[in-house]
Amino acid sequence: MPLRVPKDADDNAPVINGHDASILPLCAKLAARVNAFLQTEAETPLLKAVQEQTRVALGVISTALDRYRYLDEISLSYNGGKDCLVLLILLLCSLATYKKAPLPKELHSVYIISSHPFKEVDAFVDDSVTTYSLDLARYAMPMKEAFKRYLEEHKKVKAILVGTRRTDPHGQSLTHFDLTDSGWPAFMRVHPVIDWHYAEIWAFIRHFEIPYCPLYDQGYTSLGGTTDTHPNPALKATEGNMKENQSQGFRPAYELVEDRAERLGRDW
Repeated sequence: MPLRVPKDADDNAPVINGHDASILPLCAKLAARVNAFLQTEAETPLLKAVQEQTRVALGVISTALDRYRYLDEISLSYNGGKDCLVLLILLLCSLATYKKAPLPKELHSVYIISSHPFKEVDAFVDDSVTTYSLDLARYAMPMKEAFKRYLEEHKKVKAILVGTRRTDPHGQSLTHFDLTDSGWPAFMRVHPVIDWHYAEIWAFIRHFEIPYCPLYDQGYTSLGGTTDTHPNPALKATEGNMKENQSQGFRPAYELVEDRAERLGRDW
């Protein structure tokens, strides 16, 4: 079902100097692009699969927005990676039709920083904060402790959208809605893109020409920290597939096809 942006969608939204200061204009712009994509016959089988995955993900997000009374009860886990980038775009699209209350100026989100972060990742996250109007809380500590601290400082949050996919570690048995495990801070984990394939994530990003972390163009396919993340050996360039002016020795992440090869560049 298309995301319909009502004519009065900006009623009661925060206004500065006569302009809507909420995230609604951004949401409406993104929703229009996604709607057009969903209403167009796909050019390839891959894009057709992306359309179906997009509809499912939007449905999951819509269910989450309906389930929780206030938008302040929902947050997004965002670390600048490809999966949460797609999730961020789809969440913003879904908010174009949010009618429970005026949209805020910024979207609640949380960034758990790697113990050895890439400067490129941090720079891209900074760009995302500006581009997508994120109210981003940052924590440089282990994940369990970070979520505990986040929930202590954001007591209204009950659910966090996460870009986990089925092929991620511990992702095999997850559903669209899962409470955190015993011993973890209690909140609902929402997984709208859980069943997306690696190639579908990249097809979405490239179809909409969404800017992404430049490390992906250097052969990185799964981003962690500088001590455990390397260019994917499956993308090692050879004389036969080396692109003109390619200097890094690795092909870009979007040229990988197999889900199982995604984390060959990670030390676990």
